[in-house]
Amino acid sequence: MKLFITTFILTINVITSISAQKQVTDERQIWLASFNQARLSNKWGLWGDFHFRMKDNFVGEPSIGIARVGLMYYLTDDARLTAGYSYINHFPAEGHKEISQPEHRPWQQIQWFTRSEKTRLMQWIRLEQRYRRKILNDETLADGYNFNWRIRYNFALFLPLTKKRFEPGGLQFLINDEIHFNFGKNITFNYFDQNRLFGGLVYQTSSHSQLHFGYMNVFQQLASGNRFRNIHAIRLFYFHNFDWRK
Repeated sequence: MKLFITTFILTINVITSISAQKQVTDERQIWLASFNQARLSNKWGLWGDFHFRMKDNFVGEPSIGIARVGLMYYLTDDARLTAGYSYINHFPAEGHKEISQPEHRPWQQIQWFTRSEKTRLMQWIRLEQRYRRKILNDETLADGYNFNWRIRYNFALFLPLTKKRFEPGGLQFLINDEIHFNFGKNITFNYFDQNRLFGGLVYQTSSHSQLHFGYMNVFQQLASGNRFRNIHAIRLFYFHNFDWRK
């Protein structure tokens, strides 16, 4: 609990100081995603999540597509390790207006949960290795990849709004924040990568699934260091946990 409170306060301070000094561009997007965790045994499970994002006044053009898979190891019911691979397609954008840019991203993560009758808290720390295809011009990809490391800390706090709480049919308020930092020899100006702050509602569709809907603000520093992107996003995520143990 102390970790996410400290991170949240530091994040707000960083964003406030940066946005007051630099050039910021506003964007409007929609983020859609499905998250799935399948437990195969007491110790092993599978992770899969899939994303599609739209930009340009929410629905004008596709922005990013992501497919992420992983192998999970359960330390306990409430703590698990994951290692996996992601493929990301960056649809045509500034700097590559006529082509998509592919990215390969191995990743490792520790995720843990804190549960009580009145609240649920999910946290993870994720390490990523980002291999983004080099770009020659607006129409052509170059040979090779740009590489950097990125670390992410994510927390999600669920607060029940109805008597059913976390039971099927229950409604919850969710506050979720995830901060990203870049590092590696290719990173010069943007060690702070981005912060994603979300507030919205969670509907408990079953004992093993949830539907999340709400508003997310993404504040991102671009590679030049003096340019920032401020994204106002509508976020719709579906989460499902399978248990295939006999």
